[in-house]
Amino acid sequence: MPAEAETTYPMADLYPASRLESAAEAAGRSGLDALLLTPGPDLRYLTGYDTHQSERLTCLAVPAAGPAFLVVPRLELASAQASPAAGMGLEFVVWDETDDPYRAVAERLGAAGTVGLAGQMWAMMVLRFRDAMPGARQALAGAALRALRIRKTPAEVAALAEAGAAIDRVHARVPQWLRPGRTEREAAADIASAIAAEGHARIDFVIVGSGPNAAKPHHEPSGRVLSPGDAVVVDIGGTMPSGYCSDCTRTYVLGAAPPDMAAYYAVLAGAQEAACAAVRPGMPAEAVDAVARDLIAAAGYGAYFTHRTGHGIGLETHEDPYIVVGNTEALEPGMAFSVEPGIYPGPHGARIEDIVVCTADGHRRLNNGSRDLIVVGA
Repeated sequence: MPAEAETTYPMADLYPASRLESAAEAAGRSGLDALLLTPGPDLRYLTGYDTHQSERLTCLAVPAAGPAFLVVPRLELASAQASPAAGMGLEFVVWDETDDPYRAVAERLGAAGTVGLAGQMWAMMVLRFRDAMPGARQALAGAALRALRIRKTPAEVAALAEAGAAIDRVHARVPQWLRPGRTEREAAADIASAIAAEGHARIDFVIVGSGPNAAKPHHEPSGRVLSPGDAVVVDIGGTMPSGYCSDCTRTYVLGAAPPDMAAYYAVLAGAQEAACAAVRPGMPAEAVDAVARDLIAAAGYGAYFTHRTGHGIGLETHEDPYIVVGNTEALEPGMAFSVEPGIYPGPHGARIEDIVVCTADGHRRLNNGSRDLIVVGA
């Protein structure tokens, strides 16, 4: 199997200790007295600590004024100390099975007026914090952290490029698993194994949609048997050891393409290319969507493009910014997102997806495999 790509960035650059100070300042600007972050992308973004969510509270508290601290169950202390969080000057507040960690957080924060909670915090934890701090208004931590996370640093872009190269290597191997007589699930299982073999720490999704299932953008692999003439949409992604994600879609065809597919695929490829080329600082996010959508509509396929053109990517596969009508936010250098128009007439369909980063003078694609309609078994 190909070796895992060599990391091109120091982990200290990917998860710098300065982020805690930046987060505290952002909390203050957003009118939040503290951020409370349970396991998930926000916690990892600020500390590099990746752990599972469970009924035992793990919580990073970032006061707008005062030192941050990390509350951890004693049985998980060693894992926290092995993470980048240990080098950030954080106090680790350790609790035992009979302690009340919510009360410990409340006592340390004091009379907080408004606290920002992680968007993916479990409801049971939200309610426990409400009970422990009855005088505090609860808001979303994203109000403070969005502006930090949406613009990727050079180290983050390098991590996303590493992820993009890894998923490109998987797509280069996909044709060997798309053979008539195999099921979508069988092909998906082989692709999932390749995602891990190419360096990902976690397999996030494997979409293999053949024939009419190619017209279902979020199709789950089924027992449908691949047949000659099938279009097959393969949308795959995972999370690298860095924490940063991959996401790339290519469309394959088993032998001769279905009637009319070549015509609409040419339109799709032109729309995807034009939308990527339109990415530059100052361009409204919705304008990139419009570039792809208008070309597809002008060719008569507008009714078959049923989703937004793209989504941001980083520590989550889907995050800000969203490339969709109504999002007037101007693109800025460091924003990373997918450009993935699709055309789904019904009996078959197609999508092309690359991850793109807005640069100071334009854009950079992080996926570089062929965007042609890939003929298998020709």
